[in-house]
Amino acid sequence: MPAENPADKPAEKAAPNPGRPQSPAGARSLLVLLPLVLVASVLTLLTAAHPAQPRTDAAATAAATTSGDAYRDARQDGRPAEQPIRRPNVVLVMADDMRVDDLRYAPTVRKVLGENGVTFDNAFSPFPLCCPARASFLTGRYAHNHHVYWHERPYGFGAFDDSHTIAGSLRAAGYRTGFVGKYLNGYGVMRAKVTGRASLRYAPAGWSDWYGALENPGDAGIHGSTYNYFDTPYNINGKIKNSYRGQYQTDVVGRFGRQLVRRYHRSTNPFFLYLSFVAPHHGGPREGDDPGSVRRNDGKLVKFQTPARPSWVKGRFDRAIKRGAGMPKDGGPAEASVSDKPGRFKRPDLNAAERRALREVTRQRAEAVFVLDRQVKKLVATLKKSGEWNNTVLMFTSDNGYYLGEHRIRTGKVMAHEPSLRVPFLATGPGMRDGSHRSDPMSTVDLTATILDAAGARPPQTPDGISRWRTMRYGDAGWDVPVVTEAIHSGPRKRRGSAFAASDARTTIGLRTAQYSYTRYRSRAGELYDLARDPNQLTNRYRDPAYRKVRRDLDRIWRRYKDCRGAACRVPMPAPYAVTPTRAASLTATYWRGVRKEYGGGW
Repeated sequence: MPAENPADKPAEKAAPNPGRPQSPAGARSLLVLLPLVLVASVLTLLTAAHPAQPRTDAAATAAATTSGDAYRDARQDGRPAEQPIRRPNVVLVMADDMRVDDLRYAPTVRKVLGENGVTFDNAFSPFPLCCPARASFLTGRYAHNHHVYWHERPYGFGAFDDSHTIAGSLRAAGYRTGFVGKYLNGYGVMRAKVTGRASLRYAPAGWSDWYGALENPGDAGIHGSTYNYFDTPYNINGKIKNSYRGQYQTDVVGRFGRQLVRRYHRSTNPFFLYLSFVAPHHGGPREGDDPGSVRRNDGKLVKFQTPARPSWVKGRFDRAIKRGAGMPKDGGPAEASVSDKPGRFKRPDLNAAERRALREVTRQRAEAVFVLDRQVKKLVATLKKSGEWNNTVLMFTSDNGYYLGEHRIRTGKVMAHEPSLRVPFLATGPGMRDGSHRSDPMSTVDLTATILDAAGARPPQTPDGISRWRTMRYGDAGWDVPVVTEAIHSGPRKRRGSAFAASDARTTIGLRTAQYSYTRYRSRAGELYDLARDPNQLTNRYRDPAYRKVRRDLDRIWRRYKDCRGAACRVPMPAPYAVTPTRAASLTATYWRGVRKEYGGGW
C-alpha cells in the first residue's frame, strides 16, 4: 500500500482478531451477566441523574428478545460491551455507483467505520444497477423475485410494489423510520404501482418521515430533478418542496438526515434512518471541466459523464490521481486481450484521449465522494451530541460498483465483473469498534436481513438473504452460500440457452463463490474465473478443458440457485465450493493482493 491516502494520512488499522467465536457460548453468557448486573446498577444511577439517556420502551424490549442476544456479548479484547442492551438505532448511508477503492477519498468513513468498526471485504450488489439493487434492499429479495429488472419503463419505480418493505417491518417493531434522498428511478415521473396514481406526492407505506428526491415530470411549477446536484425538488411527507436551487444536493440530504436524528432523539422509540445519496453518480449541471464525449479507435463516440461538485472541492485530488482508477498502474493496456470474453466485451483498448477523460472522471468522482464523507462526519457528530451514538449501528455502503476502464469498459455497471459487483460495506456500533475485517459475503439482500435481525423485526416477506448480524459482531461463519448475480442488458437475443426460460427477462445469471465467478448469458456465452489465480478476471476459463469439472460442478449449483426463492437461496453449497472461515480469509487476502498489484490501492 502507499504510505498515505490522497484524502489524509489514516492511522494504522487494527488487526483482525482471529479468535473471535462464531457465537456466544453458554459459559461466556454467564460470565457476561455478572458485569452486566453491575453495569445496570450504575446505569440506573446515571439515568436518575441524566434522564436523557437511552430508551426503555417496552415494545423495544419485548421485540429484542426475538432476535437473540443483541448487545449481550462482551468485547473480544476483554473490555465490556458498550451499553445499552436494547435494540439499536440503525443508520444506513448508501452512496450511488461508489467503488470499493473510492474509500481512498472518504477519510471519515475509513476512520470511524473502518478503523473503529467492522469492514466486510466481500460485499456485493447482486444486480449491479441502481433501481433493481435498491428494490432488493427494500424487500430483501433478488430481482428475479421482486421483478424490477431495469431503471426505465416497463420497470423502474412504476414496477415496484412498495406496500411491504423493510420500513413497514421496522415500523411494526416499534421503530421510527426515516427516508432521505434518492428512491427508485422514475419516482416523481412514473405512476405508483400501489395506487396507480401519479407519484409526485406519493409517500410509500412504512415511513414515519419521507424526504424523497423527485425526478421532474415536466410540471410547470417544478424545477430541477434528482440528478441535478444544484437543484433538487423533494416530496417531504407528501408536500412538494422546491426551494433548494443553488444548494448542493449532498449537503441538503445530509442536513435533512441530521434534522431527523435530532427529532427522533426526543422519542422513546429506536429509529431507522436511510440516507440515500446520489453521489458519486453522474449528474448535472454540466461544468466546464467535464470531459464530454471522446471518439474510440473504432470511430464510436463514448460519453464520459461526471458528477457536479461544489467549487471548494474542485481540483483537490488532481495531483494524487494520475490515471483512471481501473487502468493498470504500469500504464499498460486496460486488458491485453479480450478475445476470451463474450462478444459484447470485444472493443478496442482505450486511446490517449480516452485515458485523459477517464482520469478526469475518476477525479470528479473522488471529489463527490469527499463531499459525501464530510456529511458522514457531521452525521456522526450529531449522533454523539444527541447522546444516540452509543446505541446506534451506523452502516455505509453503495447500491452497486462501477467500471473505470477495466476490461476495456470505459464507464458503467450492470455486467457481472468484480468492479461492477463489488461495493464498500463498513459498520460500527456497540460491541464492534475494533477495526476488524470479515471474509463472509455481505450482499444487498443480506443487508436487509441483517438490519431486521438487529432490530428484532419480522421481514416483509420471506427473505432471500442471510442475516450477517452475528458475523458482524462475533466473526466469520464461513462462505457456504453463493451470491446470485443477475442482470439484463442490450445485445443479441436470437439465441437462447435452454436454461433460460422464454419468460425470463434476464440476459445474464451468475454465481459468485469464495473462489469462482461463474456467469451464463442467454446467448449461450459464458464466463468462468478462478479468482484465486486470476483476481482481475483477465483469463476466461469457460471453455478451458482444465476447468471442465469445475464448470460442470458450478453449472449444477447455478441451476439450483438461479431461480431460488426464500430458504432455497440460503441452502449451503457442497464442498469444496462452501469454504471455512480460514479458507475464505485466505482467498480474500489473495484476491486483494492481486487487485492492488494490478491497479494500486491503499484504502
